[in-house]
Amino acid sequence: MRLSAFIDYEAGDRAERRRLAAEKSYEILDRLDGIGDQFGDVADDGGFGSVSPSIFVGRSGYPEVSTGLLSPVGNETTAAQFATSSEWYDEGVSITDVFDRRTSLLNASQSTPVETTVHDSWEGFLGVQREVAIADRPVGIEVGLDGTPELDLSLSPGDVSTPTGPRAHATDATLTENPHVPRPVKKTLEDDDWGATGAMNYLYNRGFDVYEINTILSAGALGQRENRRLVPTRWSITAVDDTVGQFLRGKQRDATSVDTVSVWHNEYLGNSFWVILAPGHWEFELVEFKAPGSVWNPDPAAGIWLASDYEGAGGRTSYVEQTAGAYYAARLAVLESLDRIGRQAKALVLRHVSDEYWGPVGVWQVREAVRHAFDGEHGECETFDDAVSEIVELLPVSMADLRRQSTLVAGRQSGLDAFGSV
Repeated sequence: MRLSAFIDYEAGDRAERRRLAAEKSYEILDRLDGIGDQFGDVADDGGFGSVSPSIFVGRSGYPEVSTGLLSPVGNETTAAQFATSSEWYDEGVSITDVFDRRTSLLNASQSTPVETTVHDSWEGFLGVQREVAIADRPVGIEVGLDGTPELDLSLSPGDVSTPTGPRAHATDATLTENPHVPRPVKKTLEDDDWGATGAMNYLYNRGFDVYEINTILSAGALGQRENRRLVPTRWSITAVDDTVGQFLRGKQRDATSVDTVSVWHNEYLGNSFWVILAPGHWEFELVEFKAPGSVWNPDPAAGIWLASDYEGAGGRTSYVEQTAGAYYAARLAVLESLDRIGRQAKALVLRHVSDEYWGPVGVWQVREAVRHAFDGEHGECETFDDAVSEIVELLPVSMADLRRQSTLVAGRQSGLDAFGSV
């Protein structure tokens, strides 16, 4: 459909979503005040039995990191729902839901140097952690604790770090069942001459989503034997998004270009995403507009905060400077869509972070929102410039501001006129 008709069509859906989200929920702040009671029995007993759906490797203090088993104590029957996955989007979880799940996870942890040899760590705490990471379903565990869980639950709507549940020092851990490990994961474990990049792409091509792969990478279970190390969870997420994204971009290097300018849209958790695909060789840019009062721009008196990062057909050789993990998550989602149709394109993603985004939930929401933008209707335009001109009317910035921030909109790259070709 024409872009103007598509925008009208989207406006109806947006109005309903705004109605449902009109009242920001700060119930989580009240919940955090009393969360210690949930883990009181664990502290008194000096240990617990539960089910662990995932692990966590911190980056604070690197190269000495906190490596932990995450357990939703008291919610064992629904443990799988506590692990971040694409299913959170399908469930339609709210910001409050995300905070509730994450603060309900007890992090039983030990301090471990990242240089620790982990390629054959199948015993003790690290061994149990690895077993949980490579399993395809939550695993029964028993953990010994030393001391009371630490509750660092200070939070305000302006904070930029996602809250986590209580953390307690673990003295030991054992499995109470045999984990089920998928055959492709066993293959990557056994072939310890295989580089991490190849192993990640192998698992992705076997149907594993990036959420599963980054957990396995974080536990030090991928790569050549001598290079296997614990990887902080935040870093592993971006590493997998980047690695799989580069693989997909390589597949599309000689693909036929899309032949029309198409516009896709999605809104989720106070974030609005516009994706423009246009004819030409691969280029990608993410431009973010962060409203005052949103989590990353908390001062209500501040103006819109703009950020952007770009890459050409050859990709990037360095980490992005302004948009962090959101860049790699959005890029992966666009590349997956192009891979499904066997085409390449120039791609511009415009992200408006509204003041409804009152608490950080992680880059998974960027990945899933852009992935699902391609599920529904889309609009079409004669030229890239026409698409940008219509969309900018719905953004909190002027065309002049956007041109100053965006490489693609400013037309600083050669061949931009191809955006309008058919």
